[in-house]
Amino acid sequence: MSAFDVRDLLEAAGRTGAPAAGPTAAMPPAEAVARPAPAPLLSPVVLAGCVRMADLVLIAVLGFATQRLQLSGTVPMSFRYAAAILGVATIAVLLFQVSGVYRIGAFRTLVKPGLRIAAAWSLTFLVVATVMVFAKVADHYSRVWLATFFATGLGALVVGRFVLTRIVAAQMQRGNFDRRTAIVGGGKVAEDLIRALDTQSESGIRIVGVFDDRGDMRSDTVVAGYPKLGTVSDLVAYARTTRLDLIIFTLPITAEDRILQMLAKLWVLPIDIRLSAQASKLRLRPRAYSYLGAVPVLDVFDKPMADWDIVAKGIFDRIVGFAMLVTLAPVMLAVGLAVRLTSAGPVLFRQKRYGFNNELIEVYKFRSMYVNQSDAGAAKLVTRDDPRVTPVGRFIRKTSLDELPQLFNVIKGELSLVGPRPHALQAKAANTLYDQVVDGYFARHKVKPGITGWAQVNGWRGETDTSDKIQRRVEHDLHYIENWSVLFDIKIMLATPISLFRTRNAY
Repeated sequence: MSAFDVRDLLEAAGRTGAPAAGPTAAMPPAEAVARPAPAPLLSPVVLAGCVRMADLVLIAVLGFATQRLQLSGTVPMSFRYAAAILGVATIAVLLFQVSGVYRIGAFRTLVKPGLRIAAAWSLTFLVVATVMVFAKVADHYSRVWLATFFATGLGALVVGRFVLTRIVAAQMQRGNFDRRTAIVGGGKVAEDLIRALDTQSESGIRIVGVFDDRGDMRSDTVVAGYPKLGTVSDLVAYARTTRLDLIIFTLPITAEDRILQMLAKLWVLPIDIRLSAQASKLRLRPRAYSYLGAVPVLDVFDKPMADWDIVAKGIFDRIVGFAMLVTLAPVMLAVGLAVRLTSAGPVLFRQKRYGFNNELIEVYKFRSMYVNQSDAGAAKLVTRDDPRVTPVGRFIRKTSLDELPQLFNVIKGELSLVGPRPHALQAKAANTLYDQVVDGYFARHKVKPGITGWAQVNGWRGETDTSDKIQRRVEHDLHYIENWSVLFDIKIMLATPISLFRTRNAY
């Protein structure tokens, strides 16, 4: 949970006249030096989890294989052997965890982690042997098999770790497992924090630069060897252009108003935000802090989805999305034929919309308007009995059948099945762009947009002829983001067909 309420930030923005954190017209210095940085295939947390699972499976397979090869024809596989093998695998992984060999820093080198693996593996067999003796079942197991299991297991684990270090080292040279970090604030506090982070080689922190709202007369252009890239507003544009994982404030906790003013601009980003506690005179219990290496920080905002949440949602989207695509293929074919046969022009309509972190994506829809009256930018809202909409288009828009081609966007990873609906670039409420109507509008882009969402199943879909309608949509979208779970997604998907019959303002 965040230490700050979103309403506090919006009130702070209102008090200070902070502009909405949307795309900027001018090219700020930070954006000018930003370079695309690909996201790692796996986060450090997911990588560690995969390595744990791989170790567990490897040990179990070796145990069963050595028993089969050594004792085949003499000692059949029994419950006793299966229990021993699974016990060895479980105890070994637990001891590996305790010894710290699943930390991202331990994946970089072989010597120290290798010695810890050998020690934990030896202790595992010592524990298992002790249990066998005290349970008076040692005579039921082959000592030769146990020795072979120990030797082959140790060799396989060391070889596997050697391969892992080579793979991780190559990825780290590209910066894939580093947390790209921006420092907000300057002066001696920022210098001390940067130097402390630079000495924490296993923290995985890669500082990209410093951002400070103070002018150059009060703030150095270089802080501890890192350039000042601009103001907090520039930081928003920078984060839209390149990968940024973490923002650390070096401002004192007593500067509450200044922190709130900055957070009012930054909370819309899908980035972890921390407040440095290194120089603070406030001393809390150690558990009140999180740590970057040995550097204490206070959590302000977390990404709404990270690590295994992203994996779970991605797997859910692709599996269920593919199943829906196969199941609904006859319906999509029928709609496509109806569109093609009743009006001239292509079957599909492609439209640029905002995706995750304001990235532009091309969304697919069945064409519902006459070709010569299409409105790719959605500059004018579709209204009741709109003459631009074809007869078939009215039906498929009302029933949302025009959205079915977006299943291809889901499979491509551009959309989710459930999430805030992606809006067209020029979409307006009461003739005003959405981001100018709702404070913090772009916070809805902290997750991937979806084909359906919490706002839609609660009746907030269709025409937005008043500012209240888009305000309520955004409120529901933010509620979804803050309370996301796979079960919540399933609930929304089950409610979607029913909600289609209740909505009256979708034309």
